[in-house]
Amino acid sequence: MKRVKLLIASFTLMFFFVGMGQSMAQLQTPVPSPAAFVSQNVGFTKISIDYSSPAVKGRKIFGEIEKFGTTWRAGANATTMIEFSTAVNVGGRNLRPGKYAIFMTPTESGDWTVRINSKGNSVFAYMKDGKIDEEALAKDDLVAFKASTTKLTSSQERLIYTISAEDNKVAKITMTWENYTVSFMVDTQVDQKMEGFKGAF
Repeated sequence: MKRVKLLIASFTLMFFFVGMGQSMAQLQTPVPSPAAFVSQNVGFTKISIDYSSPAVKGRKIFGEIEKFGTTWRAGANATTMIEFSTAVNVGGRNLRPGKYAIFMTPTESGDWTVRINSKGNSVFAYMKDGKIDEEALAKDDLVAFKASTTKLTSSQERLIYTISAEDNKVAKITMTWENYTVSFMVDTQVDQKMEGFKGAF
């Protein structure tokens, strides 16, 4: 009887450690660039941005890791996506409701170029001979425009996006990372929508 109890105890311990080992194998370490999300209602429009938030970690980002003049995915890991729940105007172009990829082309001085991609592609879909084919990428721009860019005196460790409702008609979208902050406006066309509502009655 004592021997049977000993065997049962041994098997119980064995299954416990096997199960624990499997659980540990499934346990994932935190990713270096965690997924992030920001959303803001502006006028009648919900604006959302899905992105990954990399850290500087003592590195020189812009000019070295992300080369000046080379279009960048404006985040890390998966494609940075911006979504509008209604029609908006960005960079002088009317955009339909929907999700779009957003890229940026950094420059050492002056304003950066923000690109809204019509196909929602990854920036790496435009690789040719080991680098971004800027000409092919530009062909898929739904709109490309200069965005207000400021070089900071202090470093922002993690990349962040913010959306400000401003006057609740035109939103201000800002990306800040390392020593740069880049901002652009999104007109949610409140007045046009109000006129449309009046015309419907």
